[in-house]
Amino acid sequence: MSESESQSGLTTVFVDAKATKRRLKKAKLTVLDGPSAGQELEIDKELVTIGRSLICDLVLGDKAVSGTHCELIAKEKGFLLKDLDSTNGTKIGELHIREIWLRPGTVVTIGKTRVKFESLEGEVEIDLSQDDRYFDLVGRSVRMREIFAVLQKIAPTELTVLVRGETGTGKELVARAIHRGSQRQDKPLVVQDCSAIPSNLIESTLFGHERGSFTGATDRHRGSFEQANGGTIFLDEIGELEMSLQPKLLRVLENREIKRVGGDKVIPVDVRVVAATNRDLRQMVNEGTFREDLYYRLSVVQVELPPLRERSEDVPLLVEAFLEEFSRRNFPDDPSKLFTVARDAMAKLKSYPWPGNIRELKNTVERGASLGDGPELTVRDLMPTSQKTPAQPLPGGNAEQFVEDEVPFKEAKQKVLDTFEAAYLKALLDKHGHNVTRSAQAAGLTRYHLRELAKRYGVRDG
Repeated sequence: MSESESQSGLTTVFVDAKATKRRLKKAKLTVLDGPSAGQELEIDKELVTIGRSLICDLVLGDKAVSGTHCELIAKEKGFLLKDLDSTNGTKIGELHIREIWLRPGTVVTIGKTRVKFESLEGEVEIDLSQDDRYFDLVGRSVRMREIFAVLQKIAPTELTVLVRGETGTGKELVARAIHRGSQRQDKPLVVQDCSAIPSNLIESTLFGHERGSFTGATDRHRGSFEQANGGTIFLDEIGELEMSLQPKLLRVLENREIKRVGGDKVIPVDVRVVAATNRDLRQMVNEGTFREDLYYRLSVVQVELPPLRERSEDVPLLVEAFLEEFSRRNFPDDPSKLFTVARDAMAKLKSYPWPGNIRELKNTVERGASLGDGPELTVRDLMPTSQKTPAQPLPGGNAEQFVEDEVPFKEAKQKVLDTFEAAYLKALLDKHGHNVTRSAQAAGLTRYHLRELAKRYGVRDG
């Protein structure tokens, strides 16, 4: 057995070249002064947040501290402290910092409060699943097997789960896996996309309505929560939920009961809630666009899905799974109908950044299998669509191609939005000489949100 040498942070343990577990070096944060003087936080997970909000792991009473002010991330190299675009900044001495690797004994000023970082004796072991699949989720990378281990623990419980990740990373697959691994597996799983419902219908869609409660309500309607009674409800794109509806969702989470629109009767519902978002809800809490107490209720357990570009070692396994599924679906009577991928084509797939993540990879593989000339797929067969067709600022004229390729509406819409956002950000930053502050003010965004969007689209160096 060998162990990667590191003075950090996070260490990965290998047996016969396979990672078997991760070890987190124990450390703690101590508040030296200010309203929260004497408070301590022992670090026992890979990411902790610091700020004034109750959603943070270390909550500071200092009014100069932002809601979610900064975060501390354990990595192989050490502990990385990152400012989250706070109002009053994070400092070492008199120097404002965006991010810094901490050493034992380092004192950081957060707002007006000094916090000391110290290392402790001992380590916390982080389990890795020995499997490279969990239901329909596939991955052999350390990060994915760590997620599988977490899902295997929480699925049999009743804990509410918040899944975060970019579009196309598999958030709905996580929700389905949690449901299938729970005691509710034989009950309904109701999937509700909060971004796909008109604002005037979302309350009725979630909670139902009585006959005559509004124009067009000709019959009583059972909402998503009633339909999921006894099972699980998956609230996708929860960050799109309007502020006016957030208190009503909070009451459902707290009391497990609903009222239909136009009704007075309180209806109990027995549901497990899994929510997902591709937005930073912590930043939305800071901006006042998402309720702090609702975030607290939803994020009892958080699962952060990495983008595909950060786990390229999983690409061959994913490609194999997609090809097997394609063969079963299209050639059910011919089990010998198998596809392979040429070595240079697989190398290309692994090196491509996949802005559309797993969803884009799956579409690319299935298109290649459908249109390829033989059982071995080549580079030409597997060229991603985003490389074949140059991106247009607003590809509205490509709607026919989306339909022809059988791209789901939600995915097609996201591609258009992604292309627009990238073009808008590039033009915005060019106009303001890549000055983030002026660009953010002109666009009505926070500096942090603008920087994160720009990094996501590779518009400027992050």
